Amino acid sequence: MRPNPLTLSSLPLFPLGTVLFPGGLLPLRIFEVRYLDMIGKCHKAGAPFGVVTLKKGAEVRLPGAGAESFSAVGTLATITALETPQPGLMMIRCSGAQRFRIAASEQLRHGLWVAEVERIEDDRHVPIPADLQGAADALRKLIESLQARQQPEDQMPLAGPYRLDDSGWVANRWCELLPLPAELKQRLMELENPLVRLELVNDVLGRTGIAGAG
Repeated sequence: MRPNPLTLSSLPLFPLGTVLFPGGLLPLRIFEVRYLDMIGKCHKAGAPFGVVTLKKGAEVRLPGAGAESFSAVGTLATITALETPQPGLMMIRCSGAQRFRIAASEQLRHGLWVAEVERIEDDRHVPIPADLQGAADALRKLIESLQARQQPEDQMPLAGPYRLDDSGWVANRWCELLPLPAELKQRLMELENPLVRLELVNDVLGRTGIAGAG
């Protein structure tokens, strides 16, 4: 670990019931005042916000509900498209960037969470080993199938460039696509070793018959 990790102060957080992976896509429908204001400011400034996975509480704040709690590791989200189809409603599309670890967080009066975070190093590039090549081949076939249907780019569940030779990228995309519990996806996202992440994903693919387990 580096002695002086990169930090972000007062990063606005968006606790969700899902896990955002680096390189992943996240469409969101925003209607809560606390998030409309935050997303508007982030978009205007070209600044990211942090997506963290809920452990307790709901995505939409309800009167009398208990405090939200969320995972200490999240992913920076960069807004790539924003529409306001009507007042009080935003439709946004985000991409996952760097992971981070929360050092301290607080909830502001209007309900928005902000945090001081330390950025986690990006996955190092690890080529796909021969015994895990089936996971990459199955993902390639899925992408080709979607492209053959002439799926519009903004409706594709995956964003290019397609790094099918990279263990971390392939593992992350399968983590998003597979119907895994959020708690398991969170644990996989937090793993520092992308090869271990791919090995675990490959086991799931083998059990479901999507790809050989090697």
